[in-house]
Amino acid sequence: MAPPSALTIAAQAVQRLVKEETYYQKEQTQQEARIKKLEEDIEANSPDLDSNAEYVLKQERTALEETKAVFEPLLERTVEAVQKLEEMIAIAESEGTVTEEELNKAKETLESGKKATGTEQVAL
Repeated sequence: MAPPSALTIAAQAVQRLVKEETYYQKEQTQQEARIKKLEEDIEANSPDLDSNAEYVLKQERTALEETKAVFEPLLERTVEAVQKLEEMIAIAESEGTVTEEELNKAKETLESGKKATGTEQVAL
């Protein structure tokens, strides 16, 4: 089997970063839900709480802040990967060194990367 082309590698990098962002978004949502439930239980003096509920709440908030801190560097890496993929597509189109299928997949990945980074351009 032939090794993957540089275009395929660049497209896979964008896919991985988009998938990673989706994972962190999901994790953030789950953490926020856990914090909200814990705050409500503490406020209502729920009998299900153990004695370290305040500590657990603090730990959950810390974890949430750590998750939020991931987004900015991740966005920067994704923007760089999208730009690189865009350049690789332009090179591949001008040289004609990749298959049409590979080029189409790379373009689809480029669009999903642009959506994830908010850099998609509106066609006028």
